[in-house]
Amino acid sequence: MRLFTAPLAIFVLTLTSLAQAQAPAPVSFVKDVAPVLIKNCQACHGQTDPKGGYQLLNFTLLIKPGDSAAASITPAKPDESELLRLINSQDKNERMPKDADPLTAEQIALVKRWIEEGAKFDGPDPNATLASIVPKVPHPAAMAAYTKTIPITAVAFRPDGQELAVGGYHEITIWNPANGQLVRRIGNVDQRTFGLAYNKEGTLLAAASGTPGISGEVALFDPNTGTLVKLLGSMPDNAFDVAFNPAGDRLAACSADRSIRIYNVASGVQEKLIEDHADWVMGIAWNHDGTRLASASRDKTSKIFDAVTGDSLATFPGHGEAVYGVSFTADGAQVFTGGGNNLIHVWNPADGNKIADIGGFGGNVFKVLIRGLMVFSCSADKTARQNNAPDRAQVRAFAGHTDWIYSLAVNEPTKRLATGSFDGEVRIWNLDDGAQVAAFKAAPGFPPAAPAAAAAK
Repeated sequence: MRLFTAPLAIFVLTLTSLAQAQAPAPVSFVKDVAPVLIKNCQACHGQTDPKGGYQLLNFTLLIKPGDSAAASITPAKPDESELLRLINSQDKNERMPKDADPLTAEQIALVKRWIEEGAKFDGPDPNATLASIVPKVPHPAAMAAYTKTIPITAVAFRPDGQELAVGGYHEITIWNPANGQLVRRIGNVDQRTFGLAYNKEGTLLAAASGTPGISGEVALFDPNTGTLVKLLGSMPDNAFDVAFNPAGDRLAACSADRSIRIYNVASGVQEKLIEDHADWVMGIAWNHDGTRLASASRDKTSKIFDAVTGDSLATFPGHGEAVYGVSFTADGAQVFTGGGNNLIHVWNPADGNKIADIGGFGGNVFKVLIRGLMVFSCSADKTARQNNAPDRAQVRAFAGHTDWIYSLAVNEPTKRLATGSFDGEVRIWNLDDGAQVAAFKAAPGFPPAAPAAAAAK
């Protein structure tokens, strides 16, 4: 019998090894389940006004029941888990996500298996926001050389004015505004960047980016090394704008999921989620002391929010079209908003009443930016403008772009204005006399170098 003992043991071990090799790895909540919930469910089950009283802000809230009192998750019992029942329902009136594409069969199976395996939490802190614990998947590398230009939807000066950050394709490019030379490239960015902002020390660069209809991100980068410092949040569609508060310890961001989010810069924790708009929120601005936020939305309104509580304090509905840009005056007493009706409206943030208009634009007003006593704006009429804030009189127009101007930035120490247009061009202007300082296509490697043979001719 001893002759068969060793072979039998080897045979048993082999079968065990094969079984282990064929057994799928346990489902990870952080890597597998949370990304599905963030992308498909958080828009309606966020921190503010969650539908059905059910929140998905973090794991602790995820496993609590909503208004129905039915257990959302019962470990090892998928048939007693309301979340699984709703995402798997064949009744379109109750299936989640509501009024959106249903989860795929693979996604539902993944959630079911996670529950069957005990619905275990494998993250660092069950009270941390889901977005903060999900690993960031590296984005595709930017192309070495651009074969065509892309619209310039975001520009930002470093506080000392010596560098200009520009949104690229899966990257942020850094340029010398004096001569238009490329300084460095920051990768691992979502497809398009729509908002950029430096902190007051110039040590952090915040970016709002996204892939339309698929993903959005709010992230902090080290602008000198190009490394990702923190991924603050992920959402199911584009993030459009970011702004540091005057103290620099909070960052506000807005996105196509109708939300405004406030993050703690040091910890990366999302402190507030505001979901008061009915459509994309495309612009965000702080007042002078960081107590109020003003928004610009595709729902044709601009709103004022308490930056601590998130409460809506006033609404301006006067545009009648999408609102794209928003800025407070230096004392916080007025708000200037620009939008699809080819006007800048000036209104009172205390009550939402209109004070005045600035006209003369030949197209949509995409950005409004107030610095000191000056108002800067850019438009689809291919022109940027500078107006006095107190009397709203035009100081000058910056003409020369050959396409819509989507973005602008101002640096007061160097008295420079940067504008970015749909055809990929960035122009730098002198604010003292309105003269153009530099112009360049913000597309590394474009236009492509001519072949050697052609160049020789």
